[in-house]
Amino acid sequence: MMNSMVVEAAKGFWKDEEGLGTLEMILIIAVLIAVVLVFREEIVKVVKSLISTAGDKSQEVFE
Repeated sequence: MMNSMVVEAAKGFWKDEEGLGTLEMILIIAVLIAVVLVFREEIVKVVKSLISTAGDKSQEVFE
């Protein structure tokens, strides 16, 4: 009796699509984190280059 109620609850939970949007967002975030971890060094190089360029250009404005 108790097993059949648990099985029915599990089936209902499996068929429920209300949380599907949340699952998709979690998967997208997980993929983005994985990409950032794989390309971390390249991303740091690009950001440092952009900050350096911005600093040089701001010095030109004040000179």
